[in-house]
Amino acid sequence: MDKIRLMKEKIELLNKAAKAYYQENREIMSNYEYDRLYDELVELEKETGMVLSNSPTVRVGYELLTALPKERHEKPMLSLDKTKDVEVLKSWLGDRKGLLSWKLDGLTIVLTYSDGTLAKAVTRGNGEVGEVVTNNVKVFKNIPLVIPFKGDLILRGEAVISYSDFNRINEEMIDATIKYKNPRNLCSGSVRQLNNKVTSERNVNFYAFSLVKADNVDFGNSRAAQLEWLRSQGFDVVEYRMVDAGTVEEAVKWFAGHVEGYDIPTDGLVLAFDDIAYGESLGATSKFPRDSIAFKWRDEIKETVIKEIEWSASRTGLINPIAIFEPVELEGTTVSRASLHNISIMEELQIGIGDTVTVYKANMIIPQIYENLTRSSDLRVPDVCPVCGGPAEIRQNSDVKYLYCPNRNCAAKHIKKFTHFVSRDAMNIEGLSEATIEKFVAAGLVREYADLYRLAEHRDRIVGMEGFGEKSFANLIESVDRSRKTTAVRLLYGLGIPNIGLSNARLICRRFEHDWSRIENATFEQLTEINGIGDVMADAFVRYFSDEENRAAVNSIIREVELEKPDTPANVQLLENLTFVITGSLERFANRKELTELIESMGGKVSGSVSAKTSYLINNDIASYSTKNKTAKELGIPIITEAQFLDWVENGNRPQ
Repeated sequence: MDKIRLMKEKIELLNKAAKAYYQENREIMSNYEYDRLYDELVELEKETGMVLSNSPTVRVGYELLTALPKERHEKPMLSLDKTKDVEVLKSWLGDRKGLLSWKLDGLTIVLTYSDGTLAKAVTRGNGEVGEVVTNNVKVFKNIPLVIPFKGDLILRGEAVISYSDFNRINEEMIDATIKYKNPRNLCSGSVRQLNNKVTSERNVNFYAFSLVKADNVDFGNSRAAQLEWLRSQGFDVVEYRMVDAGTVEEAVKWFAGHVEGYDIPTDGLVLAFDDIAYGESLGATSKFPRDSIAFKWRDEIKETVIKEIEWSASRTGLINPIAIFEPVELEGTTVSRASLHNISIMEELQIGIGDTVTVYKANMIIPQIYENLTRSSDLRVPDVCPVCGGPAEIRQNSDVKYLYCPNRNCAAKHIKKFTHFVSRDAMNIEGLSEATIEKFVAAGLVREYADLYRLAEHRDRIVGMEGFGEKSFANLIESVDRSRKTTAVRLLYGLGIPNIGLSNARLICRRFEHDWSRIENATFEQLTEINGIGDVMADAFVRYFSDEENRAAVNSIIREVELEKPDTPANVQLLENLTFVITGSLERFANRKELTELIESMGGKVSGSVSAKTSYLINNDIASYSTKNKTAKELGIPIITEAQFLDWVENGNRPQ
């Protein structure tokens, strides 16, 4: 093929992928595939001596398509040159010292402080023009709004959403599953919201990685000193190691050994000269700065053979293809399956049973199929949903084809409700993770709540599932049986009735003396008489129990469980004349509002700050060094956890 034509084809693919990734928050190819195409393009440009005007090797991003204000950077923010060879890092570093740090995978932000106050925050954008996101950055989880330094300060860092927060948020954002494929995409969408209330709910964190300007501060010509100074100003900084040519390989191995368990998304490492003056003296190319270089993980690739294609229905209605292949060892673990994501990718790979493929772990974590070596195209897209058996449809969103189940009553679409039903404060069935429930639903073992109490009937099928055995099955059934003795509060909360959280469930059950017959037959008028239960909650409650299908489902559960009444009668004024302050993250309540409502319903008050009038500070991290914890200890105010609080209101055990 003509080299110029080949260059044009690669440029078109790369630009299309970059546009989807940066502008539309979606992915059409893996990072590995993008890097391979990019490297091939670079080689072609060297061979031909030609660089086309639309080449991604000279273009750094795309024009932004949002309503956010735009602002030009004083100095262009260039991409980093990259390597996968540790020897290149050694050679690049020479006899100088450097800082080796995580290359975080989020959204780069430039912060400006004036007179000690956050004045402006701008995204990297296309490297030359970014978006002003100051209001959004002000609600980041760990951003200092005021710092001790009163001079002009400019720094750069990465906004990120952790894997754990991504998983949690993904559960709450069912409709966004297609849009947000990974933490980076979710972070980008969160930071660029027009309503910063949405941003505040996403737990975005900021990690500083470089200082641009700090008036009249002497850093001793050390980049590490700059980072430590930023840390002293209240910023979280990217984790790094000081290295030289003799220690950089060992440091790379350390990072590689920790990447799998690292909760913050990363796509490699960054090596920068510690000597600031030397780094600045090197200048930059048209695309890359010369004071730093990126290190990308050298992916381990293995050949294997496709055994089958498994179709897995999800809560969004998407039916995702999963390639099952002969097990191979990758990055120290055995893998035998990898998501194919959608029909378009399947067709692109020309996947078929018996095909020989190469597999790798993206960022050393997620198994992916890199290439199909035999391309038989021997595949059949099913026409029925594997869960409900109803007709499945092939749909297209932009240029992506996917399989979809349109049945709104498909059990796969109710994974979240099953997960909630078995949660700790609901029926408390240990061993039933969301992933396990998805397996059971996909296998047709769970279609309604009561089916969870009939799992013992499916012993042979469950024991034969991946990840299960005799012992894990026995533990699961033991947990199921243990949960059969429960309370009306747990059951009511577990049903997931809109607006009926844990505190409201307690209020309702207390009002009707934990008698289930009276609870499920409660009228709108009776419910609204309860302090803390409004019209919206009462209406949702009555409508739920007026639905015949819901009634039938609840009756099925009632036949499987035994509802126990509390030994100690609840005193609704138990907290009268007491003032509480709530701080930190909550585990047993959905949010602070829910806990506040329970406290107020029992005669207590909730304040926003700790003072001499505070009776208790509720904080699950009793040992933290937060301002509220410190003030409470100075004033001799008891600090209690949610668990202690709940033991108090349920059993009368007042913490001392």
